[in-house]
Amino acid sequence: MRHRFTLFVIIDLLIVTLIFTILIWLKPGTLDYYLPMYYKPFLYFLALWLAISIIGKKFTVVNFQGLRKGIGRILDLNFILLATVTILIYGFQEFEFSRIIVFGTIFFSTLIELLTTYILYNNLNRNRKYEYNEKFPTLCTSSGKEKRPDQVIPEPETIPYVIPEISKNLIIRETNASVYEFVNHHLNSNHHPHLILSTTTEFNISNQPGNYFNSVINLKKINDIKRVNKFFEAVNKILPEGGIFMDAVETDEIKKEHILKKYPSLINYFIYFWYYVFFRVFPKLPVTKKIFFFITNGYNRAISKAETFGRLYCCGFELLESKVIGNLMYFVAEKRREPVFDSDPTYGLLIRLRRIGKNGKIIKAYKFRTMHPYAEYIQEYVFENNSLQEGGKFRNDFRVTTLGKSARKIFLDELPMLICIFKGELKLIGVRPLSEHYFSLYPEDLKHQRICYKPGLIPPFYADLPKTFNEIIDSERKYLESYKKHPFRTDIRYFFKAFYNITFRHARSH
Repeated sequence: MRHRFTLFVIIDLLIVTLIFTILIWLKPGTLDYYLPMYYKPFLYFLALWLAISIIGKKFTVVNFQGLRKGIGRILDLNFILLATVTILIYGFQEFEFSRIIVFGTIFFSTLIELLTTYILYNNLNRNRKYEYNEKFPTLCTSSGKEKRPDQVIPEPETIPYVIPEISKNLIIRETNASVYEFVNHHLNSNHHPHLILSTTTEFNISNQPGNYFNSVINLKKINDIKRVNKFFEAVNKILPEGGIFMDAVETDEIKKEHILKKYPSLINYFIYFWYYVFFRVFPKLPVTKKIFFFITNGYNRAISKAETFGRLYCCGFELLESKVIGNLMYFVAEKRREPVFDSDPTYGLLIRLRRIGKNGKIIKAYKFRTMHPYAEYIQEYVFENNSLQEGGKFRNDFRVTTLGKSARKIFLDELPMLICIFKGELKLIGVRPLSEHYFSLYPEDLKHQRICYKPGLIPPFYADLPKTFNEIIDSERKYLESYKKHPFRTDIRYFFKAFYNITFRHARSH
């Protein structure tokens, strides 16, 4: 708790400093002019803020017994600060800087503190909810790191049969009848025996006997699992091939809709913005990732639908069905293979994608990420369920983020591909380097033609503007045949045609 207290103090002081700096920056003039004049009064102000906060126990707000009481404590202490500063300004002529800056810093810092408190109460204090639940018998484990003696799983030959009625009661008590109906619909005698858990730790999975259970049903959402892939890999390990895994997730899409509906207009977008920054951006950046996990212990992390499915496929599962029930999306997956154990997932801003280059060599194509993490693992799933649209791209591709769609329209995501040109793996004009799945859709003769040459950054698509997949194949075949006879002349001709179509006809590969 001492380390957490220190972290809260540092974060609070950073918030105040940031708001103060922004308000100064918004004033006419420059920071170089105002900072030398204001930094000493600001240090006095910061010391006063810190003193009142510590004396009033603001930084132990997470130990209070209610959100209303915690918010009340912040408002009370900041009101005391406001009153004290007002007296010092007007009574003793202290704080020789703009009143707007002083009062604005207090006001906006208070708003951010209230939002942070709301986040902490709804996520950090969830630790208390994951204690052992008395209503789960032998085959259902808790989410704690230690197991009670009466929870120890016996040897496989002595494990009792789980009566369906007991399983039904357990699932309904933890969730609801609709979830039970969804689960029951996908289970049959071939999936017996079932392992029913309500856990967020891989320990309770790894501790089970291997190749005994034919289905694993977890009733806790994966947003609260600290290491999601390790959890999925542990499930994969104890299941036989064809085994069933069921779990739930609160996707970004569901969470966004919930926040926007719950709060008044404008306020709802303000809350969602901070939710997005803290629960989605923070866990993905190397520096802020440690802060996020230190504060939340990994609970309530933002996970998109595409990332959930991608992690499942990466860990050896194939999605059978998903369904939104209440505020959660429940999914059913089948074990098909061993996990990939990917040590380099597409998680950062700059990603490296496996593509087929010259002579069939696998190259890493650099791009700015426009898709959700792990999206590359569900390309086949998207193809089978969405097919292709005009231009050869996947129809209604939910893997692409909102910012990603904008980046693609101006080709911003393609800029890092210049690295591949400098490395000699690509040339400026040529057929695009394809993923292994997309490459598998091509006719055999065109596959052999493609790998005879370096792929290119600007494909013949932008010169010919084909609309269907077959037309794309014909366009690439025509380009390769021409390039074989006249390489330089062909690339020059295709370059200017592509330039004209992109510039004047606004050609895009959506």
